[in-house]
Amino acid sequence: MQNSLFENMAMSVAVQPPLHKANVGSSSLKKYVLTLSKNFMSTHPKAGQPTNFFIKVQQGEKIHTIRGNYELWQKRISEINNGKAVLCIREWSGKPYRSAQTELMQLNKVGLQKIEWTPLGWFIDGVESDVRTKKLARNDGLSLEDFAAWFKGGIVMEDKYNMEPMAIIHFTDFRY
Repeated sequence: MQNSLFENMAMSVAVQPPLHKANVGSSSLKKYVLTLSKNFMSTHPKAGQPTNFFIKVQQGEKIHTIRGNYELWQKRISEINNGKAVLCIREWSGKPYRSAQTELMQLNKVGLQKIEWTPLGWFIDGVESDVRTKKLARNDGLSLEDFAAWFKGGIVMEDKYNMEPMAIIHFTDFRY
């Protein structure tokens, strides 16, 4: 891909590979929607402020998203990667669930990893991982503080755990 947004982009870990954009004319394929929040939610300390998630995806600063219901995303991503569906990245035009969505891009290949928090730390794909929460946050397009506030109640980052297995949906070839 010539003049890709990801060419020559230095990140603290590594240069991220390009997104796998789908052919927009692929209307016969099933579409699965993944909606990015345009603004921080009302329960977040930065409520109403822009997240800039889509800009961060384009610039390689947000290389994944973390979502609940791992089993559902596993099924969907299998269909996407087998050419039976595309992932439609959308953004709310205003208040989530009360406003229209704007489609930003479609991807025909995405990655998936299962993530769980235990008293021993992060487990990714069933294996204990040395990944730090700060790195997860950065790769999700958030600061550590914003990440903790975003997942408040779903991920506890101290000695306790309170987390169902979640899906890390990768927009690039990067994996933990």
